[in-house]
Amino acid sequence: MCAAGVTLACSDRAPGLRTARSVNESDIAQLRTAKGLLERPSLAARISSFVGAPIEKGLEMLPERWKPAVDDTVRKSIEMSLALALRTLDAERAGTASDRLHKLAAGASGAFGGAFGLPALAFELPLSTTIIMRSIADIARSEGEDLAGTEARLQCVQVLALGGASEHDDAAETGYFAARAAMAKAVSEAAAHLARHGLTQQGAPALVRLVAQVASRFSIVVSEKTAAQAVPIVGALGGALVNTLFIDHFQDVGRGHFIVRRLERLHGREPVQRLYETL
Repeated sequence: MCAAGVTLACSDRAPGLRTARSVNESDIAQLRTAKGLLERPSLAARISSFVGAPIEKGLEMLPERWKPAVDDTVRKSIEMSLALALRTLDAERAGTASDRLHKLAAGASGAFGGAFGLPALAFELPLSTTIIMRSIADIARSEGEDLAGTEARLQCVQVLALGGASEHDDAAETGYFAARAAMAKAVSEAAAHLARHGLTQQGAPALVRLVAQVASRFSIVVSEKTAAQAVPIVGALGGALVNTLFIDHFQDVGRGHFIVRRLERLHGREPVQRLYETL
């Protein structure tokens, strides 16, 4: 008998969802949680609520030369994150994710950025991105990812892109599964290259394409964060709080993404995607 509200999980009603292990109410609840995390209000909306003014006000305060500087810093941060993910993430560590510890570290980094403003971005963003990457890896491990494999590590880097949707973008292009599909070729090509050559050719086209795709989306969120820190009232304390929102945003996206991947390992991607879209 189908439980109320979960008819899509019942094999007699939705045979396409029947896999090696039947989808149950717990799976549906977890997928609903993941969708809630992946589709929370944008970082811009959350920061605007904190600052008490639309994020556009902060954007107007930034000098004209800020965007090239931000883009360059974002690209370098993604390159650093890719190297970090492939070389230094601990594949053996187990246990629950240390979200709070990483938030404290990100807050300290944000305090530095808030105190010194835009000139500090070149130092603060790589540090914050490194903290975020380690937190994402922590979450991935807690959801059953094997970080000994290159593909799982690249998925950690991809989270930085999945968190970059903007309310001004076309929803058809920025939905969770659409964003994954858009990144799929770059991720698979990078994984294939790394399997053959490792990181000995960091300027290889496959890696350059991956970095460019991640950076183009990550820069949206970085711009929002930078704009908030440009507001005069923010300062060091505000910078710490903005950076806490920044890492919290990516922790949510990472948790949602790796819950979905865990369910996909059990039931297959297409059934999980179809169910996700009905929730």
